[in-house]
Amino acid sequence: MRSSRIALAGLALLLAACDSTPPEADDAALRDSVEQTELSFARSMAERDFAAFEALLSDEAVFVHDGGVLRGKSAIAAVWKPYFASPQAPFSWKPEHVAVLASGTLAQSSGPVLNPQGQVIGRFHSIWRREKSGSWRIVFDDGDAVTLCAPAGAAL
Repeated sequence: MRSSRIALAGLALLLAACDSTPPEADDAALRDSVEQTELSFARSMAERDFAAFEALLSDEAVFVHDGGVLRGKSAIAAVWKPYFASPQAPFSWKPEHVAVLASGTLAQSSGPVLNPQGQVIGRFHSIWRREKSGSWRIVFDDGDAVTLCAPAGAAL
């Protein structure tokens, strides 16, 4: 009887050790970390630093672009490289909202996309994955154009 209790206690300890639910992370610290990463991503465009942009892409990233889908870091980099060719960035972006899973493994960021004059021309939506190193890499990116409406009373 004693040996079955010991075996049962050992089994309970083993099962507890195998719990696959990761501990909850500090939500505020993770949101800040993702926001800072998104700001670095945006800064890569503003500073015309293509290598910094490319470094934040996951190898298996997916970007929705001009109605199509770009799959993989090299495909995304090839299509985005021309955006870095001119001295002035063709657009900019900044995060307004960041949310992180309780596990701290995935995050979503979104915010406005601005033209060089600072007018909102779209909204971006990005999904970030935290790598084993603790750094964040973008895995999904999509955006929507913003329809500008005439002010009230203006002729159309």
